[in-house]
Amino acid sequence: MKDTLERIRREALAKMEESMDMDHLNEIRVAYLGKKGELTQVLKGMRNVPPEERPQVGQMVNETRAALEAKLEETKAALAAKQRELQMQAEKIDVTLPAKKNKVGHRHPNTIALDEVERIFVGMGYEVAEGPEVEYDYYNFEALNIPANHPAKDEQDTFYITKDILLRTQTSPVQVRVMEKKKPPIRMIAPGRVFRADEVDATHSPSFHQIEGLVVDKNITFADLKGTLGEFARELFGEGTQVKFRPHHFPFTEPSAEMDVTCFKCGGKGCRMCKGEGWIEILGCGMVHPKVLKMCGIDPEEYSGFAFGVGLERIALLKYEIDDMRLLYENDIRFLQQF
Repeated sequence: MKDTLERIRREALAKMEESMDMDHLNEIRVAYLGKKGELTQVLKGMRNVPPEERPQVGQMVNETRAALEAKLEETKAALAAKQRELQMQAEKIDVTLPAKKNKVGHRHPNTIALDEVERIFVGMGYEVAEGPEVEYDYYNFEALNIPANHPAKDEQDTFYITKDILLRTQTSPVQVRVMEKKKPPIRMIAPGRVFRADEVDATHSPSFHQIEGLVVDKNITFADLKGTLGEFARELFGEGTQVKFRPHHFPFTEPSAEMDVTCFKCGGKGCRMCKGEGWIEILGCGMVHPKVLKMCGIDPEEYSGFAFGVGLERIALLKYEIDDMRLLYENDIRFLQQF
């Protein structure tokens, strides 16, 4: 038994000394110190040792194990240091090389324009409301006084999911939802993504953004509408901006109008941007139809209101003189960094 222990100790220490990598060292550990290793087998054979020799043999086993474990840790540390040194040499950095620039993203023109619009209306006391992009036909059309036979409900213009569910074509449904849940006075804007079955070109996209606004209170008149939108135009396009209203038709407002602003490029004199007219169409608006108020549970005899809607992309295109709407969606960092 003593001779066996001495052999195990001599062989194991020699092999550890010659070990060149961690995998080989681990194989040596398993061969001598593992559950089926040679030293473990010696321990299992202790029952065959005469009782008077067991203390001495047990001490030799413990000394052999301690020596092997100590050598194992020493060799492991040496191999780890050698491996680290080789890694440092392989991954050596040339500090004279120019650093890689960290490319930081840039705010999108739509985001910049939306933040500006929200700042203006929040400053007037409006709240910002949101609603679902997948909407019920009732909220998108019926509750806005758009009857079943209206052209806008045709599948050529609207993305229908089922007979009663669609991708909203405007953010006006948010106004209906707010009026159903909240009693006047109401002052809100509803920005968000909308969807229409349009072909992609320089001025159209099947997915774009709108900002709808709504005011409902007692004694609201068209004069309030004109004053509010005039102030909005001056804040957005400059103090000298003038506005004019042209009669129009929207099912959910009566009377309705289109609002133009003086061209902020030429000051109304006529240029390429305004096509020589001096005016640029910017949004649609009107007094909320009494039927819409009634369907939302608001008494049109007691309350009145006005609504308006503007395309976010239209504001961005005009404000930054972008001539192709598709540029907004191509995610070209060279284009985005101009704003």
